[in-house]
Amino acid sequence: MAMAQALASFSPLRVISKRTLAIIIALQVFALTLLWFNSPFVFLPTMGETWKAFGELWQDGVAGELLTSLLANMEAIGIATCVSLGLAYLSVVPFFHPIITFLSKLRFLSMVGLSFFFTVIAHSQHQLKLYMLVFSVSVFFITGMADVIAGIPKEQFDLARTLRFGNWRVVWEVIVLGAADKAFDVLRQNAAIGWMMLTMVEGMTRSEGGVGALLLNANKHFYLPAVMAIQLLILAMGLGQDYGIGLLKKLFCPHASLETEKK
Repeated sequence: MAMAQALASFSPLRVISKRTLAIIIALQVFALTLLWFNSPFVFLPTMGETWKAFGELWQDGVAGELLTSLLANMEAIGIATCVSLGLAYLSVVPFFHPIITFLSKLRFLSMVGLSFFFTVIAHSQHQLKLYMLVFSVSVFFITGMADVIAGIPKEQFDLARTLRFGNWRVVWEVIVLGAADKAFDVLRQNAAIGWMMLTMVEGMTRSEGGVGALLLNANKHFYLPAVMAIQLLILAMGLGQDYGIGLLKKLFCPHASLETEKK
């Protein structure tokens, strides 16, 4: 039975037990750890060096820098979520559709070229950081949410109209409430962009500190163990953020998990 479950894990579209999945994850983590210990790349810090660098960073106050970055990122994601959802919902209004389409295309622009514009309109370093993070997340969030709205089956709109709902009531029931679980999925995907952009943004606004500034300093002095330690910290914070958004989805959209279990 165990062998059959193990072989099934190599076949597409097969369902395996949670116990087998846990074993697979444990084996893969062990393999990655072993690979790290015996890595042929001389530039990759060892686990001992990384742990030592983490201890040094902790003594130097990396926890405070991490909190600074976390709060700034959460603030930016909150603003970007409100702005992006509002604009995406307005995409069903013909007048706003070209504007929303144009905003979604701005995701191809480089932040290097836009940083001067944001620097001019910002009144403080904190505002500059927020503007760049909100822009980075919003242009992708709008695109993903607009695709979700466009993919809603026509039958759902027809059903709402048969219930004699007005147009704005249809938008509320079918798009806002009906696609709320998809909105959380889009949020999970695009919230990670904030952590990816944090290094560049905090490198430009060093007055507030943050792990991004620490990472740039360590990278500049080629202190690779510290670079690895900071990257692992950012990864841990990102995974925690992703898990938190998943919990919020289960809390506000319990029907989504029920549909997944049925499948």
